[in-house]
Amino acid sequence: MTVNDWQIMAFDELESTNDTALVYSRQAKGERYVIKANRQTKGRGRRGRSWLSLSGNLFFSLLFEFDITKAGELALLCSLNLQQCINKIRDDADVCLKWPNDVLLNGAKVSGILLEKAEGNYVIAGIGVNIKQSPQNAEMLYPTISLKEAGIDIEADEFLRLYLESFDNNMKLLEDKDFDYLRRQWVDKAKGIGKTIVVKQNDKILKGIFAGVDDDACLLLKDNEALHKILVGDVFYEG
Repeated sequence: MTVNDWQIMAFDELESTNDTALVYSRQAKGERYVIKANRQTKGRGRRGRSWLSLSGNLFFSLLFEFDITKAGELALLCSLNLQQCINKIRDDADVCLKWPNDVLLNGAKVSGILLEKAEGNYVIAGIGVNIKQSPQNAEMLYPTISLKEAGIDIEADEFLRLYLESFDNNMKLLEDKDFDYLRRQWVDKAKGIGKTIVVKQNDKILKGIFAGVDDDACLLLKDNEALHKILVGDVFYEG
């Protein structure tokens, strides 16, 4: 099955859609793939965390050619797509974005994104969306929610179709208008701009004013001393 020129490879169960996408990349010659699974037995998220694959939710990986040095741009674009899809389904839904690539619905996490390098010029964008259920366990850093729990009724395959349409539209904007155009859209939907946030990294904790994101998609954190560029970390809001 194809959507636009995306070749959709659907599976009942995989260990990880990202791992299967990596296998496909070894023989890919310019094609774009969507690797989709009803269940993942070894799904994973950012920084080595696990991703629980509950029934009825959406798990897929996009495999396509992209400059991996611009992974930060892609992370923001992928999350912006998700926000736009949810608001397209329900324009009054309370959706906002959390750096680097989380989407919050009613203040809780509704999705996860994991970018990885594949073979050649290919990258993998692994995406999970809580369509019907939201995982709850002690490993979760933030509260979670599903679209259904927020009163948004849609099936996983229909959401995937909307996502691919949004992705292609935004990729064209990225080519035609450059990253700054999409960056400003992302910032407009970001939670906590101008407010105090805490950024937790492996070896330290930073606190300051969330001043936006720069042209490299880095978080800008302002304190009494300087404006800091944050490459990686987990963001927490005060209050």
